[in-house]
Amino acid sequence: MKKIQILGTGCPKCHKLAENAKQAADQLGIDYEMVKVTDIKEIAAFGVMLTPALAVDGEVKLVGKVPDPEELKKFLA
Repeated sequence: MKKIQILGTGCPKCHKLAENAKQAADQLGIDYEMVKVTDIKEIAAFGVMLTPALAVDGEVKLVGKVPDPEELKKFLA
């Protein structure tokens, strides 16, 4: 099971990234758990200074962008 982490404080872009990541994961048919990381200290622990960000299995894959579901599939596959 993949762990998809959305790093952000809950801004509209963060919600959109979560929505797009869910769509991409569902389209790929992968088994996943989505976690929203909203605590600033926790986000900083990832080395992320710009949100939203996406981490997969604890590894940061992208920062400061909201790609469409099609583009996100390459980070999740």
